[in-house]
Formats: sequence, C-alpha cells, structure tokens
Amino acid sequence: MNTSLPQDTGKTGTSIDDAISKIPQRWRNWTIRGMFSIVMICGFFGIIYLGPLALVTLVMLIQIKCFHEIISIGYIVYKSQKLPYFRTLSWYFLVTTNYFLYGESLIDRFGILLSRGDQFMQPFATYHRFISLCMYLAGFLGFVLSLVKKHYLRQFTLFGYTHVTLLLIVTQSHFIINNIFNGLIWFLLSTTLVICNDIWAYIFGFFFGKTPLIKLSPKKTWEGFIGGGFATIIYGILCAYALIRFDFFVCPISYSESQGISMQCERSHVFQVAHYNVPATVKSLFALVGVELTILKLYPFIFHTIMMACFASLIGPFGGFFASGFKRAFKIKDFGDSIPGHGGLMDRFDCQLLMGTFVYVYYITFLSPANPERLLKMVLQMKQEEQLEFFSLLQTALKGQGQL
Repeated sequence: MNTSLPQDTGKTGTSIDDAISKIPQRWRNWTIRGMFSIVMICGFFGIIYLGPLALVTLVMLIQIKCFHEIISIGYIVYKSQKLPYFRTLSWYFLVTTNYFLYGESLIDRFGILLSRGDQFMQPFATYHRFISLCMYLAGFLGFVLSLVKKHYLRQFTLFGYTHVTLLLIVTQSHFIINNIFNGLIWFLLSTTLVICNDIWAYIFGFFFGKTPLIKLSPKKTWEGFIGGGFATIIYGILCAYALIRFDFFVCPISYSESQGISMQCERSHVFQVAHYNVPATVKSLFALVGVELTILKLYPFIFHTIMMACFASLIGPFGGFFASGFKRAFKIKDFGDSIPGHGGLMDRFDCQLLMGTFVYVYYITFLSPANPERLLKMVLQMKQEEQLEFFSLLQTALKGQGQL
C-alpha cells in the first residue's frame, strides 16, 4: 500500500477515541462513521438554510478539495521524477476550467446584469469564451515549454491525468451547480438520495450482508445493495412531498430587470397536482379490500423522483466502484483522511458527481421548458440596432406564418 498519502485510521485524534476504546473494533468503526455522518448531515442542512449562494460556495470548496486529493496522487508519482510545474499547471488548468464553465452559467442566467452593470465586468461577459481560450493556450504553452527529453512519456501521461480529473471533477460539479440554479429541489433531492442510499446500504450490509456484490469493493453486499435501493425510493417519495410544498425549493434562480435576482416563479406543471385515471386492474385489486379508487391525484414530479431514486440506487453506486478501482490501481485505501471513519472528501462524493450529472442531463432533456425569458435576455444584451433588426425579422416571420 502507498504510504505517502494520508489515510484514514478510524481515529479522530480527540477524546472520542478514549471514550469508545472499549468497544469492539467492528462497532468502533461503525460508531465513528455514524457520528461524523450525523455531523456532516447537520452541517449540510445548516448551509441549506443560508441559501443558494452558500450551497454554490460549498460545492466549489468540495470540488477544490476533491481535485487536490486526486492530483496529490499524481504529484507523488511526478515528484519522484523531479520534473517541474506539474502541480502548478494542474491548478492553473483548474482555475481556467472553472472560469470558463461558471462564466458560461453566470452569463446565461445573469447576462443582462453583467452587460449593463459595472463597466469593468462588461468585457469579461462579452469576450468570455475568447478569454477562456487564451487562458487555456497559456497553460498549454507552459506545458510544452516544461517538457524534459527523457521524461516525455511520463509528462504526457500526467497531462492526460490532469485533464481527465478536470472532466470528472470540475465538469460534473458544474452540472451540480446548475442543478442549484434550476431549483433547489433538484439539487437537494438528488444529493440526499445518494446520502440515503449510502447510509441504508451500509446499515443493511452491516447487519444482514452475507453475499459479496463486486470484487472491486469487497465490503459491498447484495443485501445492502437491495435494501438500500428500496429505502432510497421510499425516502425519495417522502422527501419530494415535503419539499414540493415550498416555492423556495421549487423555483429556479433567475434575474429580471423588474425583480432583480429572485426565487419567485409561476410553478411548472411538474409541481402542480395532476389527475390520473387508475387502470382497471388496479381498481379491481383495491375493490377486493373495499376501497374505490378511480382517480389518482399526484404531483408529476413524484414520477421523476422515482427515476432519480432508481438511478441513485442502481447506477449511482458504480461511481463508488469506479473510485474503488482507482484506489486499487494506486494501492491506496482512501483518497485522504479529511473525515474520520470515511476517508477523504472524494471517498464520500464519488457517487454525488455521477448523480449530479444524471439529474442535470435528465432535466434539460425531459423537463427544461421552452423559455422565452432566456431568449429575451439574449436579445437585451445586443446593441440597440441589432435589437431593432431582430424585431423586424421576427415580425416578418410571424406575418409569414399568419400569426400577425
């Protein structure tokens, strides 16, 4: 095992270790893991109370720490060759990628504010993509100039290592932040579904686990996998009903010149009660117990919740299996020792990244509504003569369709 990286020892380094020292080792690990799980969950709910900006900041900080943990593994390999600038260039590419991705999101949602606000910000909004390209090219040139003849293969390997890390960590965390912008319910539900699945799979596996699930992660069992799946679906439905009652969780974050930045909206049909005809077979089953059921009143969002819960239970854990394979390749037990009983932050958020990507793609594919306001924002960012030209073209097109 690689001992150059800090690894979780199952100890807290506090008086807690003395208090539980007489507990059997198996239960001691369970106790420490449980205690710090509760601390993390309570802290998470505290940040939710602070609002979307606090959540975006949290995701950014977690992203940076996860990137640090993975790059540190490559750095140990690189350091042994005494080659320059690997860590410097890696962090530079992290800044560049974040500048591009988050700049795109901010311009898309708050472009009017940026283009009409402070004169200092206008060029960054207008030329954002060109500036991003220039930043990347500067890093690319820096890498080429740092090449050392006898270590070409190692340097190009680690150049690819950095870019794959950016794809897996930064790009997917960018999707998670977009989930926050689309409405807190998409972020909170997807995040807590993974947490719920992780906790209940661990509990079912701890008490009932006998059948190994996958060789990459020997402690995972079929009992934990199946039990955690059922518990996650039940939790998802209950949590969705709790969150859907509040506009604070349902409405996306938007900006308009009349209201400024707000979280008020007219609810999408997904968050309004709909009536569904009950199939004849189901009617007859309920009739056997004396219940007449012909119409089912339900939020359409519940169906999407079940889809997300199924993904969190069936596919989400494979993010953890992927991370387990990565750790085995580098002969390490954990990505770090940030969280006693758990390991590093990456050990806890491997499944969250995959889940966040799924929810973002699912939303924009099946649920992203036609948004005239977003098109209007793009028009309002144009110069005045361009706006008038657009209006003339739109008027001509509508007349041609007989709508005017």
